[in-house]
Amino acid sequence: MEHLTIRNVPPAVAAALASEKRRRGTSTNQTVLDLLAVALGVSPVPFDNGLARFAGTWTEHDVAEVEAHLPARVIDDERWR
Repeated sequence: MEHLTIRNVPPAVAAALASEKRRRGTSTNQTVLDLLAVALGVSPVPFDNGLARFAGTWTEHDVAEVEAHLPARVIDDERWR
């Protein structure tokens, strides 16, 4: 594995990188590696809408609790004719 040091990172780039690392929930190193891999075409562009960390985290109890607070779903047959 190679080691790389990057100097003179402009403040705007550093801030954007810090924001992206927080959004992804990864280290600075991993974020930079992922961004470089995509930019250089050695990794497919991942689909990341920022919600992946929540996928599959609801229990049956969580679903039941949310559905209990939603209004009943009633279809008005007259409106759909």
